[in-house]
Amino acid sequence: MALKPRERVEMALNRERPDRCPMQISFTPEFAERLRQDLALQGRGVHNPHGGGNTYELERALGEDMLLTSVGWANSYYMDTKPYVDEWGVGWAPQPYETPYGRGYYTEMVSHPLADRDAIDSYRPPDPHRPELYEDAAAMIAAFKDEYWIVGVTVTTIFETAWALRGLEQLLLDMVLEPDLAHHILEIPFRYHLVAARKLVEMGVDMIWTGDDVGTQQGMMISPEMWRTFLKPRMAEFIAELKAINPQVKVAYHSDGNILPIIPELIEIGVDVLNPIQPACMDPAEVKRLYGDKLCFWGTIDEQHTLPFGTPEDVRNEVLARLQTVGRDGGLILAPTHHVQLDTPLENFWAMVNTIRETSYTELEKVRA
Repeated sequence: MALKPRERVEMALNRERPDRCPMQISFTPEFAERLRQDLALQGRGVHNPHGGGNTYELERALGEDMLLTSVGWANSYYMDTKPYVDEWGVGWAPQPYETPYGRGYYTEMVSHPLADRDAIDSYRPPDPHRPELYEDAAAMIAAFKDEYWIVGVTVTTIFETAWALRGLEQLLLDMVLEPDLAHHILEIPFRYHLVAARKLVEMGVDMIWTGDDVGTQQGMMISPEMWRTFLKPRMAEFIAELKAINPQVKVAYHSDGNILPIIPELIEIGVDVLNPIQPACMDPAEVKRLYGDKLCFWGTIDEQHTLPFGTPEDVRNEVLARLQTVGRDGGLILAPTHHVQLDTPLENFWAMVNTIRETSYTELEKVRA
């Protein structure tokens, strides 16, 4: 009898080997439209990787095992072809880019509401208690919790939202020159996202996905000491409060880049799952060797090189390599290390999806042999 997706994820997170490795994939809206056409889906057509009316039609058609519902500042940025200011006061402008498959858009920050120090004391963030923020999550949980592993998303939890408000360079200067001011600004998103995460746990999500990008391709964006001063205590409180509500809830921590220096401390404060483990920055097999007895892993499929620029065989080989190393004894949810981008060939995308779906752990033993 086939496992339900939520059962498959639960087994993997218990470091057991389910029928196959669980899978999670998100997409930019432009790639989602290409995929919808390829699948000939006729549904409502809403796809937002940060929440906001997603029907999960694509995720379910692909056989994914986790469904994500997001509340927080990350919901404020989305694909648009006109400049806009989000509810936090952050200004955005569209940046078009061309691919062999058409034009896409990123949105980039162009203004920060707390760039002027005089604006800080009077700033009022959005209200995280508004009932409408949780309507999508409630509908999704009611419809899909029996079948799927439900993830409540509160990424950009502290650091990223804070520097969106203040500006990256200025916040980094504040952390060195005026630490009390930096702490004050960091508290704004921390308190907002803690309210949101607590509410999502109370509503019944299985996992909270939290974290901030604090790594670069080569190493930490801020020093480990800075992370310990400004982010670790807040993240420790964040996780402790969620697990006090539900000791069984899993916590996934996201950071792009190389964050090897802080992984032991993420384990120390209660992180269960590390995401996304970019292969261009950290060796997934080595991270598994070092920490696989204490951490599970979500991601590992290269979105920088293999998916957009490799061949289908390259993609298949990378999936099998991850299964044979990071996922050998469970503990892995396979996913691209970012939203699948418009420049990804569909044949590469399907090579990834089909290899994951078709490679049972029994089949994997045959591949090894």
